[in-house]
Amino acid sequence: MAAVLISGANRGIGLELTQQFHARGDRVIAVSRTAADELAGLTGVRAIAGIDVTDEAAVTKLAQQMANQALDIVIHAAGILETDDFRHLDPTAIRRQFDTNALAPLRLTHALLPNLRNGSKVVLITSRMGSIGDNSSGGMYGYRMSKAALNAAGKSLAIDLQPVGIAVGILHPGMVATRMTGFSGIDPAESARNLIARIDALTLANSGEFLHAEGYPLPW
Repeated sequence: MAAVLISGANRGIGLELTQQFHARGDRVIAVSRTAADELAGLTGVRAIAGIDVTDEAAVTKLAQQMANQALDIVIHAAGILETDDFRHLDPTAIRRQFDTNALAPLRLTHALLPNLRNGSKVVLITSRMGSIGDNSSGGMYGYRMSKAALNAAGKSLAIDLQPVGIAVGILHPGMVATRMTGFSGIDPAESARNLIARIDALTLANSGEFLHAEGYPLPW
């Protein structure tokens, strides 16, 4: 039975991951900015609302609440997507996405480092849209740039945490039917099952690889 902390656990992929880890008997700490009825109904899940992962004070508060709590898996599922194109650039929106999608997971991992140990896993839920080699349609500057930055952070984390036995997964969930995507794509339950399979298979040997949830590598 693993201790699993999931950010962005109140909806979308984060909620589905919470439900599936809970269903298989793991101890889940569900972190979110706002509360959700779905989390309240999961007996045994520790739901911690009011945590904005972009707020340094909130992250510090979470770290304090996690004092002496060993964590086997930390999953960064919180993220935002704002549509843009070159003709309608919004630097504020780009910064907002960068802060949430790239900087927040790095900050939260740093804050929770005392809770991790040899054998723990850090998982970044990224996007294929962060791939430079796979970009064939342009646009979506804020989302693409923030996810590319997240991928770079994940690779560095894999190198920096390898000496202490912590593996890092950089995982694309697929195009998932959530509010973020306008409910287009595969069922969140299928995506979560695939992600959990990748997380279970994550070791120091494949730490830092950029993988599709179905298991194949993606280009940087």
